Amino acid sequence: MVSVLPLTLRAASGRRRGQTVVGPVDLTIGAGGITCVIGPNGSGKTALLRLMHGLDRARGDVGWAVPTEQARGAQAYVFQQPTVLRRSVGANLAYPLRLRGVGRAEATDRARAQATRFDLDALLDQSAPSLSGGEAQRLALARALIAAPEIVFADEPCAALDGRATRAIETRLTEAAASGTTLVVATHDMGQARRIADRVIFLLHGRIHEDAAADAFFAAPATPEARAFLRGDIVE
Repeated sequence: MVSVLPLTLRAASGRRRGQTVVGPVDLTIGAGGITCVIGPNGSGKTALLRLMHGLDRARGDVGWAVPTEQARGAQAYVFQQPTVLRRSVGANLAYPLRLRGVGRAEATDRARAQATRFDLDALLDQSAPSLSGGEAQRLALARALIAAPEIVFADEPCAALDGRATRAIETRLTEAAASGTTLVVATHDMGQARRIADRVIFLLHGRIHEDAAADAFFAAPATPEARAFLRGDIVE
């Protein structure tokens, strides 16, 4: 099978309401690992993920190693506010498989197995909109991963979750990366970035300010702005 990666951005930018919210950006996402996108509020983290995934129209070039239509089927997106279908947990999990032509019985079996992996097996028949925040986010991630996408974009997947729910999500993210899925995760939580990141992209004013291996970035950020941000200072 031909990989859809690398994903390459060249002079790419995104606009909203007539204003540039991210870019221009030059960036390559290769196969493997977890890339954490960090930066102050309003720095363009969500906008960058939406640009890469294709949710927002890009100016400049955003290209995959295969045609865009082919790449669409090999990626998934997890929103900050978990999006669930108005149906049962099991039906939510089976939905991406059914879209890909998987038979009903096989999709049901795979949904049940995925629910067990994500500690949702006791909730298979429950209406997804009735789940707690942590349960809904686990469901959103489980649904994103069930069809084994090559790359997943996750926008603040642990925002507003307690420590236990955050630990569960981080465990599933690192397991997915270990199994070969490439992840791009926007996060405001520097503890989380330290725990899970292989690579860090630090955004400031919509531009990539630093891009480095996580260990190197956290040990010795290259710019005063990044050092200030890691100290918890306000960076403008």
